[in-house]
Amino acid sequence: MATSTRPSTGRHAPVWLGLDIGTQSVRCVATERTGAVVASASRPLDSARRERRHEQDPEQWWSALATACAEATSALGSRPVRGLSLCATSGTILLADTELRPLTPALMYDDARAADEVGRVHEAGAALWESLGYRPQASWALPKLLWLLRHHPPTDRTRLLHQADYLTGKLAGRLTAVDSSHALKTGYDLDGERWPTDVVDALGIPAHVLPEVVRPGTPLGEVCAAAAEATGIPAGTPIVAGMTDGCASVLGSGTFSVGSWNSVLGTTLVLKGVTDNRLHDPLGVVYSHRAPDGNWLPGGASSVGAGVLSDLFAGADLDRLTALAADRPTTTLVTYPLVSQGERFPFVAAEAQRFTLGTPADEVDAYAAVLRGVAFVERLCFDYLDLLGAPVDGTLTTTGGGARNEYWTRVRATTLGRPLTVPGNADPAVGMALLARSAESSLAEAARETVRDTVTVEPVAADTDVLTEGYLTLIDALRERGWLPTELADHAHHRSTR
Repeated sequence: MATSTRPSTGRHAPVWLGLDIGTQSVRCVATERTGAVVASASRPLDSARRERRHEQDPEQWWSALATACAEATSALGSRPVRGLSLCATSGTILLADTELRPLTPALMYDDARAADEVGRVHEAGAALWESLGYRPQASWALPKLLWLLRHHPPTDRTRLLHQADYLTGKLAGRLTAVDSSHALKTGYDLDGERWPTDVVDALGIPAHVLPEVVRPGTPLGEVCAAAAEATGIPAGTPIVAGMTDGCASVLGSGTFSVGSWNSVLGTTLVLKGVTDNRLHDPLGVVYSHRAPDGNWLPGGASSVGAGVLSDLFAGADLDRLTALAADRPTTTLVTYPLVSQGERFPFVAAEAQRFTLGTPADEVDAYAAVLRGVAFVERLCFDYLDLLGAPVDGTLTTTGGGARNEYWTRVRATTLGRPLTVPGNADPAVGMALLARSAESSLAEAARETVRDTVTVEPVAADTDVLTEGYLTLIDALRERGWLPTELADHAHHRSTR
């Protein structure tokens, strides 16, 4: 365990706020210049899921955010707030009017109702998607925007808002620009740094519906008086353009060097790394955000993750199940742990469903099978990134709620065959506080000032062979069902023998 002692910066030292709007909760943290968290608060969010649909109420985002911010800022005393930045889920959108009044529910990041629209998106932007190295999926914001416009014909006051710019707008008291990270899945051209007008026109999207786009780290405005009263954040506090939650976790984890990666295990599994060139993916499941320092942040979001535990083990004592699972021998029993139907990364299979290989003896066996399943999919993600030619041998950090389970982290490290580093305070909100600090200097300087506490979890050599056997069994089952491309399955087998 590597630790560092953070120097106190004083009761009157400035702080920066990081706001994270996740699937299940909203979180606000206040950090000092060293990155130390001096105050935090969170509030839960509700979701409505039905088949391929997943919605949330945008007004609940705001009420939860305001309450969490009010609690966190009340603990700051006389500390000045120098800025804030905000991250949200990637591809979550709604339609609103120019006064920020929602016209629709929010269609969440994994809502796949726009399956009929995705073909039009592929056709209209074929040359652009080829040059950018990805293919939009049904869950991406652009096809969902077409679905929304078809069911809610726009007026001259209709605006597309992402989860991020809806909330920065509420903080500023007016419409704000959206950062290019959140705009990526709406079809924004990161190379040209513009909306692709030919694609937009071909799809029949009115130009006025789309927001202005700026780079992450760009000032968006200031907190207005009404938002200050609701949140406790002082009026006039600078609002800095953020990034998606996956990218925010990369910043919060200290993942800055080329070849390093961060794996976020929350409701779903999200991988992001650092490369000096954009990756080109023929399947279109890996897409690259632009980092504030000019490098690229490739990665993807799977549909497996810790969210399946709420479904399969609702009301169970997960700490007890973890302790019991840790005392049992490792086996090849595995569940492919989809949170909802359909896979997005490291392959696309809209028809994919959860299944178990083997028969659990009891609830403990069933629980351990899910943990192994997430670890196996994580390994498959790295096998695919390796197949694409990405550098994957740098440091590997892990964040998110699942990273707090030491036994699960050890299973993942053993499955991957490499150490996993767990930062002490590397949640997305901490990454956004760092980005807010960088607006006053640079991201590199803000990162140098940050002091990090970490725990490194090593693989268990005795369990390597049985986990590899279970992994390859799952690979073969995914291929036999017609979901996993043969080239990736073969590469996973080949890489396991290295």
